[in-house]
Amino acid sequence: MNYLITGATGQLGSEWVRYFKQNQIPFTGYGSAQLDITNRDAVKRIMDEDKPNVVINCAAYTNVDRAEEEQEKAFLVNKTGVKHLAEVCSQFGAFLIHYSTDYVFPGKIEDRETYPDGYPVDATANPSNQYGKSKRAGEIVLENSSANWLLIRVSWLCGASGRNFVKTMLKLSEQRERIDVVHDQFGSPSFTFDVVEKSVQLLQKEVTGIYHISSRGELSWADFAREIFQLAGKSAEVHNISSSEFPVAAKRPYFSLLSNKKLIQAGLEPANRKKELNQLIQQIQLS
Repeated sequence: MNYLITGATGQLGSEWVRYFKQNQIPFTGYGSAQLDITNRDAVKRIMDEDKPNVVINCAAYTNVDRAEEEQEKAFLVNKTGVKHLAEVCSQFGAFLIHYSTDYVFPGKIEDRETYPDGYPVDATANPSNQYGKSKRAGEIVLENSSANWLLIRVSWLCGASGRNFVKTMLKLSEQRERIDVVHDQFGSPSFTFDVVEKSVQLLQKEVTGIYHISSRGELSWADFAREIFQLAGKSAEVHNISSSEFPVAAKRPYFSLLSNKKLIQAGLEPANRKKELNQLIQQIQLS
């Protein structure tokens, strides 16, 4: 089995690279500087050279706030790039794993009552910002393609590589005694090593379609910060603030919990948040 990773230097792509290396599984991995998925000819050339059975697409435009101004760039990567991958995978008979986000959903606070276990995979997608719209556009392209695919949505992604909330909080805890964190946005983190592990298991089960991978339970960003400091042994105090007190260019979802029901039906158990968080903190502290 031959594997190819796009976006191999990003947060999730780096986790895939670690997984393959640790398990001594042959693969090829390309960062965006090496393989621009918005260039169809480049995608076709790499596919022709490497002849992968499975393509793992971790390439994405992920700057949520900048996407409000760089809409064309966000859609070029998150929609057109996915279109190219799906077309070429179909042509070469390769299976495509693609990652999306909780931001494809409306994120309304009232949805917290409608979906107490989180948004199911078939809930109506109606993004509230340009990043979410670009990711949803990529989903639609994939769904309408002739490729064989597995689409996995994640939320609040955290890993040892790249930038994420856990690493930011740990850094701030070394600089400040009190940290302001929003308390009116609810969801649950996905940990890169768990996402990769579950992705491998889903691949082994030969399933297709859409799945959600996140940890069990729901909490706010402020509560998540408190868990981080508690497990990391940090004394920094978390001060609750509302979303209106933390203005950003792109509207953030008040509710973005993903339901793991379909994952459980496939025989896979969602991650224990505190256990996975503790593991991640140890990885970050050792790096």
